[in-house]
Amino acid sequence: MRITPIPCLSDNYAYLLVCPETKEAAIVDVSEAGPVLAALDKGGGGSREDVKIVAVLATHHHHDHVGGNDEVVPKLGIERVYGHASDKGRIPRQTHFLEEGDTFTIGSLLVRAIHIPGHTTGAVAYVVTREPHDPVVFTGDTLFLAGCGRLFEGDPPMMHASLSKLAKLDPRTRVYCGHEYTESNLRFAAHVEPSNQAVARARTRASELRKEGKPTVPATIGDELTYNPFLRVDSPEIRKTLGIAESASGADALGAIRKAKDTFK
Repeated sequence: MRITPIPCLSDNYAYLLVCPETKEAAIVDVSEAGPVLAALDKGGGGSREDVKIVAVLATHHHHDHVGGNDEVVPKLGIERVYGHASDKGRIPRQTHFLEEGDTFTIGSLLVRAIHIPGHTTGAVAYVVTREPHDPVVFTGDTLFLAGCGRLFEGDPPMMHASLSKLAKLDPRTRVYCGHEYTESNLRFAAHVEPSNQAVARARTRASELRKEGKPTVPATIGDELTYNPFLRVDSPEIRKTLGIAESASGADALGAIRKAKDTFK
């Protein structure tokens, strides 16, 4: 499969997902119309003549992820706009209302929806597979590289459960998230778990990529398990740094880590 990140707004990513066999394609999170249409015109993963855009995959209803739907969907003649069933009326042009485990195809690519509430109650991750290639997952604002989203509509137990679902994916799964927050997230990770060498290595990698003007995405689920504090809620060092009791539940620890990140400078 072919995946092209499309920078939008100040730090968002939309993605062009292309099936190389059939040339059918989907756009993940149409943040704004201009950059998405420009990327297609310039051949950013395939010109409009080269691929057929058949679907939009919305990870959640926030405007910075769906703000371009009303322009892009009719302009490209897209007939399928996916989102969670609970986001009905909140995602422009939505036609398909997903529940946990629902599947569909983009060409020969199999897409599976995972309901991951926390950032919003209707957040969805899209796991895409095509044998023999490793899977990918589009996580929106639930799982970032080295971080997680703010709890706007959900609570810590909800987010902990959602991140636990993602953590159980094949460790080779490549993570494509909704924002370029990696360097900031890794600064926080280094603060709460300073002895973690995986954090140091990830910071070096992210810094080098950004200096070259490249996105930090993707990383793998396996990578994230080594340095993302929101997937490492049982780390004794993180708990000690933030004064989280050894007896605290994973959900309570996540809530404390999220609160600390909200005020971290």
